[in-house]
This record gives sequence, C-alpha cells and structure tokens, in this order.
Amino acid sequence: MLCLALTCTLLTWVPVSAQEAPAGAPAPTLAASVQTASLETSQVFPDREAAARVRARNVSRLAAEVGGTLQQWTVDVGAEVRRGQVLARIDPRDPELAVQRARAARQAHPGRARPAPAPLPRAPGLTPPGFFFPPALAQRETEVALLLAETEANRAQMATTQRQLDKTVLRAPFDGEVIERLAQTGESVAPGSLLYVLAERTAVELDATLTPQDASALPQARRLHFEAEGLSHPVRLLRIGSTLSEPARTRTARLAFANAEATPVAGTAGTLRWQEGRPHLPPSLLVRRNGQLGVFVIAAQGNTTVARFQPLPGAQEGRAPLVPAGWNPSLQLVVRGQAALQDGQAVETRPAGR
Repeated sequence: MLCLALTCTLLTWVPVSAQEAPAGAPAPTLAASVQTASLETSQVFPDREAAARVRARNVSRLAAEVGGTLQQWTVDVGAEVRRGQVLARIDPRDPELAVQRARAARQAHPGRARPAPAPLPRAPGLTPPGFFFPPALAQRETEVALLLAETEANRAQMATTQRQLDKTVLRAPFDGEVIERLAQTGESVAPGSLLYVLAERTAVELDATLTPQDASALPQARRLHFEAEGLSHPVRLLRIGSTLSEPARTRTARLAFANAEATPVAGTAGTLRWQEGRPHLPPSLLVRRNGQLGVFVIAAQGNTTVARFQPLPGAQEGRAPLVPAGWNPSLQLVVRGQAALQDGQAVETRPAGR
C-alpha cells in the first residue's frame, strides 16, 4: 500500500514554474549579445577602378583640298612633325595658270578702275550751274559703281586663285605624329582624297569607361590617378558623357593629366583608380531579411535595447552600399552577431573589439 501511494503522488506532482506559465505562451526570447560601433567609425571609402586609355586630343584626317598629281610626300608613318611642316606637294601648274589669268584681268584696265571715281564727288556741286544734268549725273554714278564692283571682283578672283595655289602644299596643322600615310607619288588625287592621319602628340587626355554608378560618383572622388607600365600619373576630371553606350551600358569620362610634361604617349592602356568621396557601409555588415539587404541598428524600446533592421534599397551582395542621406554619424550599428538577429530582438551590446 505504501508503494502505491508514493507512485500516485509522483504522477500528480507538477513543477510550480510550469503551472504559472499560461498555456500556449511562447518561450521567452533571450537577449542576444552583439558588438556595436558608431556609423562614423564604421563607414568606409572604397577604392574603385576602371579601364582607361590615353587618347590624343586631336586625330586629324588630312585630305587634299585641290585636285592634281601628287608630286612629293615628305614624312612617313611614325615621324614626328611640327606645326606648319610640309607633308606633301600637289602639282601646282593649273592653279598657277589661274593666278596668271586673274592677275591679267586685274591689270587690264588700271585707268578705269582708279581715276574714274575722282570727279564724282564734285559732280553734284556742278549741277546747279548746269554743267551736269540729273540724267548725266545718274549715269556717271552708275559707271563708277560698275567700275568699283569690277575692281572688287578682280581682287576677289585674284585672292581665290592664290588660295587654290597655296592649297597645293599640305602642311601639318599641329605638332604631332604621323599615324597613317596614304599619299603615293605620281597618283592623281581629287579634292577630299585622304593623304595623312596625324595625331597630336603633346595634347593628350585619358579616356575611361565607367558603369553608371561609378560615373555618378566620380565627381566626388579622391586621389584620382592613372596606372600604366608600372607608373602612376595623377589626373583630374574634365567631363563625363551622359550617353550610355550599347550594349555595355557604360559612360565615358575624360580626364586631364596633372603634370603635362610627364604624360604617357597616346595609345597607352592602363587602369584609372580612385577613392570614393562619399561614405559607404562595409559589405560585411549586410544581412538579408524578407528578401532585402540591410543592416541592424541599435534602438531603445522602453527600458529595453533592441536591434532594428534597416533595409538598403539597391544594395548588392559583396559591394559596399552608400550610406543613406540623413543618417546620424553617432548611430550605433551592429558589427558582429547580426547574422542571427531578428527585427526588434532584444540585445546586449558591447563596443566592438571587446
């Protein structure tokens, strides 16, 4: 009987704590231990890079401006030329004959072209005494106007033919380097025939291909420099094109070298590097909740410290997201222990590194 009584007593005994917990209530959530740091000390300024190439500011395709036979070319591919240097000569005989004809036409009536207008200013004063009747005065004015027009036409014709003669000599428009020569001695060339391709040597710019995100951030960038062939060249931003290329969807930026006396030659390929000027969050702080990437921040909820999830629209895995505008530099971020957190969960915080 004693054993039976003890068995019944054990079967009916229930812990006091279980009796006090309401049926169906969730188990209490323990405060998570996390490490925190302020936004000011956590933010980073990532390094960026983009492919870039040195371009000549002027690459001119020099063509013949008059027709004729090419008599001579003076420089070949790779040669350096100075501004005004002769590159090629076209047979000048036809333009020379045109100049002679224009000169003969101008000298045909030297007496009519100059002395005739002299009496005209005095003609109106002679009209009242009757020396010049109005019809005769009008005729004299017409003759003088025709003579002046003929003189100007001869002068213009002379200048035009002389200019055509000057065009038989092709000269370099700037200091540069011959990239291509298409001129061949003895060939008959027409106006517009391509003879040389010339690249300006001393005036170069850096051409960089950027993603739309990098293009929008480049104006605030710091420490811009171009690396090529083991050397680093400081550069500064000139302009960024607004048109997206197809199909890469990139934008083009042009930059100038800070030291104009030590610039790479045109055609040099390398890498444009810079540091972001806008603050970003470290990629290691990002977690995904409900399909969104974001970070956890510390907030007060009554007497409890909780972690709040802050989504960051546009954030990408492994890439430092931009710090949203308006965030306080003293805002506390969860920098360790955020992987298991849930929005609104109570936390125990301690400074990072402890």
